[in-house]
Amino acid sequence: MRVVNYSDLDAAARRQLIERPDTSRAMFDPELRSQIEQLVDSVEARGDAAVADALAKYDGVTLNGPALLGPEQISKAAATVAPEVRSAIKVAVRSSLEFNWALMPEPTWRRELQPGLEVGEKITAIESAGLFVPSGKGSFPSVLVQIGTPASVAGVERLVVIVPPLPGGGGQVDPAVLAVAEELGIEQVLCANGPAGVAALALGTETIEQVVKIVGPGSPPVAAAMLECQRRGCVTQMVLGPTESAIIADGSADLDLLAADLLNEAEHGPDSSAFLITPTVELVEALRERIEVRLAQLPQQRAEWARIAITNNGGVVIVKDLSEAAELLNKIAPEHAQLAVADPEALLEQVSNAGEVLLGQSSSFSLANYTIGVPASLPTGRFARVSSGITAETFLKRTSIAKLSAEANESLTDAALALAEHEDFPAHAAALRARRTS
Repeated sequence: MRVVNYSDLDAAARRQLIERPDTSRAMFDPELRSQIEQLVDSVEARGDAAVADALAKYDGVTLNGPALLGPEQISKAAATVAPEVRSAIKVAVRSSLEFNWALMPEPTWRRELQPGLEVGEKITAIESAGLFVPSGKGSFPSVLVQIGTPASVAGVERLVVIVPPLPGGGGQVDPAVLAVAEELGIEQVLCANGPAGVAALALGTETIEQVVKIVGPGSPPVAAAMLECQRRGCVTQMVLGPTESAIIADGSADLDLLAADLLNEAEHGPDSSAFLITPTVELVEALRERIEVRLAQLPQQRAEWARIAITNNGGVVIVKDLSEAAELLNKIAPEHAQLAVADPEALLEQVSNAGEVLLGQSSSFSLANYTIGVPASLPTGRFARVSSGITAETFLKRTSIAKLSAEANESLTDAALALAEHEDFPAHAAALRARRTS
């Protein structure tokens, strides 16, 4: 576990501390981008055949065409999922439904800004969306809960899940993901290689109808495919990179819980990062012992990944006080943040850049990932400075509305004419003057 004193770092060292691992930028690698561009070109030109070829080449699964599962296949596979997992899925979906329903705006609003001038918005769902769920490192039904529930609440008419086949599964789709699809009433699941599946939904093939937006976390090749498809007209959400967490703790924190929560996100992979920011120097050595105990209890692979996350990519940062801790957290702008301090509500006032903020140690990363209902597909790579997690709002669009009386039109025309003439748009000016002579 790396331990650094923030006051000892110069400006360059501080920048290096908050930089993300190089793997978070792997989707921008020129060679990968070129390969993905060729794959997307192939899907665009050859359709279903290219999707099948990619599945055979990269996933070792040979099919006659894309595996587009319908309601009966989804239901049959979902029935094989263990009852306790299906019950857990229901809890997770219910919590996410409650959160996202609370976010839903009124479908329209109007307001009179001045006599005769009425403005407003009409808010509607996008017509279709693709939901990418990874499967390379395991089973991730929670990802579909996180991105599918908001889409369902928003009222997206057509939802299609993209999921690669399980490794070594002979083309089988993760039944737990299909159980979530059934719970949400999603009737189409595309089993495909990740980048090729993204391209198929973004561009359309003979059997796959294109969608207008694709969201979901994925590997660098999947992220690169999303970027390439956005260039071709299909909107994608933020690039969701390697997971990140940061905890601010003071002397009131329970050290056992602190050690457990520090390793929570760290176990995801060697590109994860996990920080503990604290002004309490005394807790560091005691925490180190507890972390070593917990690392020894993890499977070897997970323990190795977690150690890298808290050594190479993160670690303990000692600051002078909680205000400096909040300042540093805002610079890191982590995906997940927890305030393990005596007064988390007060410290929250100083925190502005994080995908989520969990107040106190009873609010754990694990619960937030699964069953609290708050978004868990969150901005990474410091994008929490400018964007938010995936919620129902991700799948909504707003159309502005205006209505003017003749009197309101006249009251605003002189100002509009001045701007039209300043910007040298004579047709604009003519349209304004026409209403004075009509």
